Amino acid sequence: MPQVSHAQTVVWRYQSTWPARDIFHEFAADYAKKVNDMTGGRFRLDVLPAGSVVAAFQMVDAVHAGILDAGHGVCTNSYGKHKAFALFGTPPSFGWDAHGMLAWFYHGGGEALYKELVNTILKLNLVGYLYFPMPTQPLGWFQKEIKSADDFRGLKYRTVGLSIDLFKEMGAAITLLPGGEIVQAMDRRLLNAAENNNPTSDLALGLPDVAKFYMMGGHHQQAETFEIIFNKPKHDALPLEIRMILRNAALAASSDQLGIAYDRYTKDLDEIKKQGVNVIHTGEAVLAAQLAAWDKIIAEHSKDRFFAKVIASQKAWVKRTQPYLQVNNLHSGELAAAYKHFFG
Repeated sequence: MPQVSHAQTVVWRYQSTWPARDIFHEFAADYAKKVNDMTGGRFRLDVLPAGSVVAAFQMVDAVHAGILDAGHGVCTNSYGKHKAFALFGTPPSFGWDAHGMLAWFYHGGGEALYKELVNTILKLNLVGYLYFPMPTQPLGWFQKEIKSADDFRGLKYRTVGLSIDLFKEMGAAITLLPGGEIVQAMDRRLLNAAENNNPTSDLALGLPDVAKFYMMGGHHQQAETFEIIFNKPKHDALPLEIRMILRNAALAASSDQLGIAYDRYTKDLDEIKKQGVNVIHTGEAVLAAQLAAWDKIIAEHSKDRFFAKVIASQKAWVKRTQPYLQVNNLHSGELAAAYKHFFG
């Protein structure tokens, strides 16, 4: 057995990119609890909300520099470092979902590409894991119903990652802000509209107070996962069993936190409706315009060889795996018919 001292607990500073009241910060804390429990007290992640040590968008650099030992966020936040980083956050809507995306990462070559980008191309001192297959993200919060792509022309809209390029292609004027600053910006009319992530986070931010149209579903961020990162020199110096716990705790948290999300998101969507918000599924015209915008974005960014390499890997995975799911799984209309049969 490894000779590990139990006399002193190793404590790492672990900051999320989420406000303390956000369910995503709860998820960051849940991951830490799993690690802390599994290590039996020999190793502990000390959980801090966004801004405790550095601002949310500075978290990756802080972990790279060793100012923080670990961090919890999404790859999309690193879009400014390399466009391909966002492909590990919110990739194109190829007909897969976040379950398929995680399957690609761990079983279809995605993890090797992630390491190539992080450690070889960008030379960041990071080790990272993806987890938690997020449900499709809403189109966002608006002052009126969005019925066509033309409704985005000139709209002052908040989004992140490759969605910035997608909505610019559709004519929107994009502002990049942390989630915690959206409501204030909309209240001051610096924004007309914004997407964030899910009903629970959106309700906690107070978005029903500044917009009354909640458009659900979209191809802009149809699949996303969390990213947990560690300072690589510190991570690699840990005993093997602790490193394996850090990895496998992420895989365990994927299942557990999805269950929590199903419970909380549905309850909070009902609360949003009670506050007089119009909850509307995004129409086919807007969805088709988003796919057309993806074509242009992929073509433009694929001038970069590594971006094109990741896209090719993702497309090959989806092309091979999705036909099985399409022929085997019930489609959304068939599931809706079953729901209607039992619940009216």
